[in-house]
Amino acid sequence: MNETTIAIEVQNLSKAYKNVPVLHDVSFAVERGTVFALLGANGSGKTTTMRCVTGLIRPFGGQIRFAGANLLSVPRHKRVDLGIALCPEGRQVFPNMSVEENLILGSFCAHARAHRPTTLRTVYELFPRLAERKTQKAGLMSGGEQQMLALGRALMARPRLMLLDEPSLGLSPKMVQILFEAIGEIASMGLSILIVEQNAQAVFSVAQRGYVLALGRVVTSGRAVSLTMRCRPESTRGGR
Repeated sequence: MNETTIAIEVQNLSKAYKNVPVLHDVSFAVERGTVFALLGANGSGKTTTMRCVTGLIRPFGGQIRFAGANLLSVPRHKRVDLGIALCPEGRQVFPNMSVEENLILGSFCAHARAHRPTTLRTVYELFPRLAERKTQKAGLMSGGEQQMLALGRALMARPRLMLLDEPSLGLSPKMVQILFEAIGEIASMGLSILIVEQNAQAVFSVAQRGYVLALGRVVTSGRAVSLTMRCRPESTRGGR
């Protein structure tokens, strides 16, 4: 890969909690227009890596480069303006607001507001259930429908890079299949997507490449075909 083909590059990322190291020189790069998976068992460091990218926590060392900038010098609220959108673990929708109100909140930055009606139509075409329930309170929806809403809200920001944190968590196999089919459609729009996931079978239905973390270190990487053979479900189901 050369610099012009890279969407985001993580270099030598290190982090510790209460002097206990959790990331050790983690490095990887996501190519533009591809889906990239970050897998690992409980305590592997994948969620900590995602939080460093979004700015929720600050690493002790390393760099994260996106759009020609070192993200560590960019406030987390400004990262959305650069073109990064997060679909968080646990969905985190606003339960007392309607589906459409939740979606509109995703388009608060200037470049997204200008295209709000067009993006809203795209989201409703991608997730017809959201269109059917656009006036319903988000808290009354099923877990799978709320995950659709969280994905749609991230898409409303018109990002160049989408970060998906455990999108299959707590969902039925059928809903996981529906969601990953939708993620595949989103990827076909040309977006770059980084997925932190425990379900290797699901994530490699859409991801081209991936890295596997263990105890805060990258232990293997490669294309989806080779990693699918090495990452059995029982080895990746776990926590954070």
